[in-house]
Amino acid sequence: QVQLVESGGDLVQPGGSLRLSCAASGFTFTRYAMHWYRQAPGKKRELVAAIASGGGTTNYADSVKGRFTISRDNAKNTVYLQMNSLKPEDTAVYYCNARYSTSYREYDYWGQGTQVTVSS
Repeated sequence: QVQLVESGGDLVQPGGSLRLSCAASGFTFTRYAMHWYRQAPGKKRELVAAIASGGGTTNYADSVKGRFTISRDNAKNTVYLQMNSLKPEDTAVYYCNARYSTSYREYDYWGQGTQVTVSS
């Protein structure tokens, strides 16, 4: 059974840091690009960060560039999102996503989300 389980969300003050984790199981983790998305109330889900299957290429939304870092540990089947200098506008539910495409189909898995609240 495919599972992506996020953890690490919390209430933090502006300027603080959090590290989110996503533990994957039930699929071949090393084949998948991994992503973090977030969704704030009343807003569309947006891509925050992405990392290639081998970890060599990363991409970030402009709004988090320089503050957030995505990484993965393929030996642990885990992807991380280090979030520094947090702002109130970072408040959202953060979702882990795994995606792998072939010529015939796309494999696309989602976690349940973890709440990040940045507030004073």
